[in-house]
Amino acid sequence: MSRLFARVSAFFTSKTLVGVDKAGNRYFTRKEDTRGIMKEKRWVIFKSEQDPTSIPVEWICWLNGQRKRAPTPEEMAELETKREQVKQNVALLKKEEEEKKLANAGLHPGRTIGKDASPDLKNLIKQFPGASYDQNNGSDEASGAIGNGRSEERTSEASGSGSSFRPGTWDPSS
Repeated sequence: MSRLFARVSAFFTSKTLVGVDKAGNRYFTRKEDTRGIMKEKRWVIFKSEQDPTSIPVEWICWLNGQRKRAPTPEEMAELETKREQVKQNVALLKKEEEEKKLANAGLHPGRTIGKDASPDLKNLIKQFPGASYDQNNGSDEASGAIGNGRSEERTSEASGSGSSFRPGTWDPSS
């Protein structure tokens, strides 16, 4: 019974205020004897609502035991200025990126591909040797394809499309 009383009284008397963050959350610690092993317990008391997202990363690391020492107010101020500087740099880079996009859009107005525009397939097909684009029916044929009366043979190229497609003619292992 005295052991239980000692633990309850230690809970209320031995807590030590370690620090306060920018949001007003207070951080505490206390040493606790658990079966002969001294352990340090750490916790936070929130200023207003219990909102874990209001805890800075440095304090989260301290609470989880990833840091031995609690962050100092000077360290927190320095890290806050670095975060603000990173936010400003990101905004500047986004602005420069938008300016580049606008400048490049003026140089190549017909080459944009988006939801409304489609890629230029004719130029894409011209890049492959032996391929042609039939403008009448909108299909492409590769030289040596099955649909032109030649004997069937296995090739490493896909042969035929649409109605001229024949399964089993393409062997990726060769």
